[in-house]
Amino acid sequence: MKLLEGKVALITGASKGIGRAIAQRFAEQGATVAFTYLSSVEKGQALEDELKALGVQAKGYRSNAADFAAADELVNAVVADFGRLDVLVNNAGITRDNLLMRMTEQMWDEVINTNLKSCFNTVKAATRTFMKQKSGSIINITSVVGLKGNAGQANYSASKAGIIGFTKYRCP
Repeated sequence: MKLLEGKVALITGASKGIGRAIAQRFAEQGATVAFTYLSSVEKGQALEDELKALGVQAKGYRSNAADFAAADELVNAVVADFGRLDVLVNNAGITRDNLLMRMTEQMWDEVINTNLKSCFNTVKAATRTFMKQKSGSIINITSVVGLKGNAGQANYSASKAGIIGFTKYRCP
């Protein structure tokens, strides 16, 4: 038996990079994989096909976790499609690097909303399901930059530090 056989995992921001690798690894371990992408339908479809070729159920959802209502709709859709949700991996993230004196409010807001607010949105949406099931795991992807910032990354550092603080929360 594989480690995640019978489990349903939702991974945000999985069409490339770290999220894609997480989705592949979860599928290799037998999980049903639901994942989100935002910008590239082609990359989302390619990942879905790749995961299904590993012999698991997989489905990509075009969704913006930074949008509160969209995150709730996403979790509801995953539960409707697969009957449950066992693992939430908050991986969606972006950078908009620039020195603070040149950083726009839009650059700040985009990073905070995508990296930090999306964690709140999806965790809040999944909590109801996890409590009803009396089980569920949440993995929030952060960065060492959240502990010690980098030049030109005030927004990214703040978002990742916020995730570190948010992750200390425990559901009742």
